[in-house]
Amino acid sequence: MSTQPQPDTPSAATSPAANGAGEPVIRAQGVWKIFGPKADQVIGTPDAELPRSELRAKTGCVAAVRDVSLEVWPGEVFVVMGLSGSGKSTLVRTLIRLIEPTAGAIEIAGQDVMGASGQELRQLRRHSVSMVFQHFGLLAHRRVIDNVAFGLEIQGVPKAERLARSREILGVVGLEDVENAFPDQLSGGMQQRVGVARAFVGNPAVMLYDEPFSALDPLIRRDMQDEVMRLQAETGKTMVFITHDLPEALRLGDRIAIMRDGEIVQLGTGEELVGSPADAYVENFVRDIPRSHVLTLRWIMRAAAPGEEGGPTLDVTTTIKDAVPLIASSDLPVAAVENGAVVGVVDRVAALKAIAGETG
Repeated sequence: MSTQPQPDTPSAATSPAANGAGEPVIRAQGVWKIFGPKADQVIGTPDAELPRSELRAKTGCVAAVRDVSLEVWPGEVFVVMGLSGSGKSTLVRTLIRLIEPTAGAIEIAGQDVMGASGQELRQLRRHSVSMVFQHFGLLAHRRVIDNVAFGLEIQGVPKAERLARSREILGVVGLEDVENAFPDQLSGGMQQRVGVARAFVGNPAVMLYDEPFSALDPLIRRDMQDEVMRLQAETGKTMVFITHDLPEALRLGDRIAIMRDGEIVQLGTGEELVGSPADAYVENFVRDIPRSHVLTLRWIMRAAAPGEEGGPTLDVTTTIKDAVPLIASSDLPVAAVENGAVVGVVDRVAALKAIAGETG
């Protein structure tokens, strides 16, 4: 498998900053979380560079998050994934200081999270950020609508207003018919939808999902992925999604950060991760993913040769799998089009190489 990016890598076209997304909603710089005695004294010393096992043996400390920097842009679905123990859940909790970072700078919606007081943090969590956990955490003695309205109740929103808002959100997630049911009367997938509705009801700027579907059956899990994609398309919410499942990450994420031992080892689009893995760890993650299902024409196109006659056209973001029927039936190379202009051509040889796993 080639690990070198193609001349026309998709990063420039898919970068949120390049597409005029404005300022990032989340900005984290140099975030560390070290558990153990005198953890703050580890950062900036040679010990901070030790592998986890050696650091633990020498200092009794565990570096759960190591010098992580990232930006999440308005309307983006940003996925953080990795194996168990990679630090992904710890990282997302540090963003709103559910776990106190050892060091670093964090801003959400323009607010300095690290400098926030306890009251300011509570306001941030109530109004700017909502979190959906793997375990639904519903109140068993409360009806569905009262579970959804719970956050608004804490904020002091009048009962009629919070119930009206909750009914509106229950309609969005397709649960308007069960508003008076109790959690134990619902399926696992429906309970998780209640959790999602509860997170949405306060109209937060950012949604954080911490492996919310990992306990669900596969079919229900896929339905919930569909639900997240639909809600994001309808609301334009900025989302950070934590998962250990690469197909889920590829399905949901605009960009994906892969973590190992507390560090981000590669951050990019799904296409970049599959087409150009940064190292053997990432390559092992993506090896079972059908490349033609992820890579697009941008990855395999070439410049048209002088005098080369143009053929049928396809959008440059078309996956190779979806483009193959037209490429195979055309005597001429297919023109890849972006914003109404031809940016390259794709011939049968390039498509066949891509399907065989040879993109360069």
